Amino acid sequence: MGIMRFSVPRDIIYGEDALAELANLKGKKAAIVTGGSSMKRFGFLDQCQSHLSKAGIESIIIEGVEPNPSVATVWRGAEAMIQFEPDWIVAIGGGSALDAAKVMWCFYEHPHLKFEDIIEVGSMPPLRNKAKFIAIPSTSGTASEITAFSVITDTENHIKYPIVAADMVPDIAILDPKLPETMPGHITANTGMDVLTHAVEALVSKAATSFTDPYAIEAIRLVVENISTAFNNGHDKEARYNMHNASALAGMAFTNASLGIVHSLAHKIGGEFGVTHGLANAILLPYIINFNKQFTDKYKVAESLIGLDDLAESVRKLNKDLGIPSCFKDCDEVDFNEDKFKEVLDRMSTRAHADPCTLTNPGNPTVDDVKEIYRQAYYGA
Repeated sequence: MGIMRFSVPRDIIYGEDALAELANLKGKKAAIVTGGSSMKRFGFLDQCQSHLSKAGIESIIIEGVEPNPSVATVWRGAEAMIQFEPDWIVAIGGGSALDAAKVMWCFYEHPHLKFEDIIEVGSMPPLRNKAKFIAIPSTSGTASEITAFSVITDTENHIKYPIVAADMVPDIAILDPKLPETMPGHITANTGMDVLTHAVEALVSKAATSFTDPYAIEAIRLVVENISTAFNNGHDKEARYNMHNASALAGMAFTNASLGIVHSLAHKIGGEFGVTHGLANAILLPYIINFNKQFTDKYKVAESLIGLDDLAESVRKLNKDLGIPSCFKDCDEVDFNEDKFKEVLDRMSTRAHADPCTLTNPGNPTVDDVKEIYRQAYYGA
């Protein structure tokens, strides 16, 4: 097997009012990084600053991180940090805010670097020379608070770069279920199915181990048992708590075991049609479970431990409960024009096959396999 590595944050603080843990930090200055206006609107930024001031920590807010954070946004934040000199970076919001803050942190610590210098896996120099990092997610989805990953967009060349560096795993993750209570239903559905996909793909990954499997299986169980309640009753505290924890548990599994072709195909169909990542994952997942069954018996392991008859059918049922269509053709989020689908299918399939996530998918799927899965998921075969 060779030498393996399992990395998670040093501290994971979770449960109701976990945000108050900020009042116990030791330090002088904190830079709070956030996205649009929701964290401000719901009072969470004020709470952050209030808790930090109790700890004697002065803070600034770096806001306006867009949904697909750009290199320019990352540099803007890094420059604000260079001026302010924080010893803590506190990222609060959705995955984009957390992802952007991680790379801002890198450029704050190493201002001489260019973005190109950190694109290659493992090329980021050591962090924590100036600051430590806290991640506070507002969605139960990307698990950026747990992972060594960040996705940054080069807007000039229209390329999304996954940045991977073990040092970007946050020092502290704070999981306060009050934050995701503010998510609307469709975002609860899409991000929750993203969590399920992370867990299922980590479970059957070629890089899965006895360290990653327990997190993946527990995350699957929590999503299957709680996502419909969280969707139908957003203020159900127990369902929100369980979904928020499931997101982090799935993150612990996939940041160490990687993913599979659900993500490969979702990345590329998202690039061609602009469909939301979690929604694309949700539609693709049952088709790919059925395809991958020939290469692995680990779906059966999860089914027997959780008490499911058929995982693919369970996913289809959840999608139906959440108002997610069973195929892309019926998806009204974007215009899935059939002529365009046929036109881009070859290119999309080749690119999906070349995606890094394909490497850890069970078996060795071919470009033709990918093309056939896209067809099934488009037409609902």
